[in-house]
Amino acid sequence: MPTESLDVTSKKIKVWDLPTRLFHWSMVCLLGLLWWSAEEGEMLWHQIFAYSLIVLILFRLVWGVIGSDTARFTHFIKSPKEVLQYLKQRKKSTIGHNPLGGYMVITLIVVMLFQFISGLFATDDVFTEGPLYSYVSDSVSSTLTSLHKLNFDLIIALATMHILAVIIHGIKGDKLVGAMITGHKYVADDIQQQLNFRSNLLAFVLICLLAGVVANYLILPLTAML
Repeated sequence: MPTESLDVTSKKIKVWDLPTRLFHWSMVCLLGLLWWSAEEGEMLWHQIFAYSLIVLILFRLVWGVIGSDTARFTHFIKSPKEVLQYLKQRKKSTIGHNPLGGYMVITLIVVMLFQFISGLFATDDVFTEGPLYSYVSDSVSSTLTSLHKLNFDLIIALATMHILAVIIHGIKGDKLVGAMITGHKYVADDIQQQLNFRSNLLAFVLICLLAGVVANYLILPLTAML
């Protein structure tokens, strides 16, 4: 049975704004750097990368409320019923995050927030302590340190699941990686959804404000030790 060409049955539209794409790839790089610094015992750099990560997470939380349509949580957080309906569909190409992917986004943000918070109280029992280590007992710090290590394994597992999902979608013709690089993707011709995109300047100002606060109170004191 002949199949219709992608060029005939679909159209190319803008899906992702630049701030969301930069957030995504910066997150990938920072997770790699956090893994490397922990494995190599470069704990000073590990803290710097962690504080850089929280800037991205805070930005994503704000951008998920005031950002472009596809970046907003209201655009991709669906009810469990809608997720099940999505899984039953034969054609699963969506604009932005699909309903199942939306849950993955929220899960990753939550576990990375926990990773950051637990790291504030963690210690390697040698040279490095989190900035809030002295505010809790040794037993609490020990527990949070253990959870910090275990939670990173969870982050790696979730990231692996995300990569596998992207590969599967790619095999089925839904080029998610290309869309996250260029901002554009092919969607069905009958999709008429109008997307609104916020100013890149607004995102730049927001990230500068967040980075300025975090750098002043957390990163700059560490750079003096390099």
